[in-house]
Order: sequence, then C-alpha cells, then structure tokens
Amino acid sequence: MNIYVGNLDFKVNENDLEGIFEEYGTVSSSKIIIDKFSGRSKGFGFVTMENGDEATKAINELHGATFENREMVVNEAKPKKENFNRE
Repeated sequence: MNIYVGNLDFKVNENDLEGIFEEYGTVSSSKIIIDKFSGRSKGFGFVTMENGDEATKAINELHGATFENREMVVNEAKPKKENFNRE
C-alpha cells in the first residue's frame, strides 16, 4: 500500500520516515518529495508497505501523531491526477 505522509518538518529525511513506519511492519520504500528548484523538502512524502494490515495499522495510529513538533497527516495515497489539457 502506498501511504501519503504530510505536514512534515522540512528537516525530516527518508531514513526518519522509514524509521517511524518500521515500528508497524516492513517498509518497502520511503520518499521525501523535494522541490526541484530549491532542493528543499516540500514537507510531504510517501511510504510503501506491502502488508495491507500493517499499513492500515500505521495509518490509523500515525495520523495526527506528532513528529518533530508537527502533527502528521497520514492516509492512503491517491493516484496523481492529470488535471491539465494541452492541445
């Protein structure tokens, strides 16, 4: 399951993110989204967990939890929308 993690402190890195979620099960990958112009974190990322039960437990327990003085937003990631028309 692909999990969205938002409202992260800008200094949180992928290892930090993986460490948080490993408490709930096996993490396949973690990714912090970086602004391509500034090179700075955008304050959100994604975690992939293969086991659906572990992922659901992590979402339920981490949504609203505080990490680095920020209340995280954690939910199942939705597919990216292509909302532009080019003709």
